[in-house]
Amino acid sequence: MSLIAKKSRLSVACLLVAGGCVVGPATTAHAAPAVTDPVTSVRADKGDKNDKPGRDKRAERMLGIEYEAQPNFYYCGPAATRIALSAQGKALPQDEVAKMLGTTEAGTDSALDTTRVLNELTGGTYRTTEIPGPVAKPEEVDRLRKDVLDSVDEGRPVVANIKGTAVDTDGAPHSYEGGHYLTLVGYRDGGDLIRIADPAAPQGEYWMTLEKVANWIAERGYSS
Repeated sequence: MSLIAKKSRLSVACLLVAGGCVVGPATTAHAAPAVTDPVTSVRADKGDKNDKPGRDKRAERMLGIEYEAQPNFYYCGPAATRIALSAQGKALPQDEVAKMLGTTEAGTDSALDTTRVLNELTGGTYRTTEIPGPVAKPEEVDRLRKDVLDSVDEGRPVVANIKGTAVDTDGAPHSYEGGHYLTLVGYRDGGDLIRIADPAAPQGEYWMTLEKVANWIAERGYSS
């Protein structure tokens, strides 16, 4: 069994509370979907003299999604997967996605499951990448950058399995000590900034630096 499957089974259930992720009673109603414009934004970036040799110069792209919050404390996996599917014209009910993922009140096992379901529904182009250590190595951060840029440029959001606390670019902390799933739906500045659609966040979407996202994924993995 891979490291990702061993570790993520322990903590993937999320309660919809501001800034936190704890086990609690399920709620019953889905939030109304919020649809972002299905328009991508791209601009050429010529770089500057401080750019590292070989660094990817793609500058900016955002995918149109149908955002929908998770309706209970353990549906973060189905909700994040559904958000990714919505960008590809497959906005399925979360209950249907949860059944395919094998989600229970213990949560969704790992990114291996989100990859499997995304491939079943979109034709088999997703793969799972693990960040096995407690902190992402520089090469793993670079790999995440490339995977996000490539996947988003192809119209496929990335689904990430994360754990712990990270702070977005507005200074707001997002704490999921029990584990969580969220969707990476865009990038800026050649991937230095990542746009996150978070099914448990009150504001729905926010920006975070690439390195913080990579360290959030550490000891888990992502589907791209």
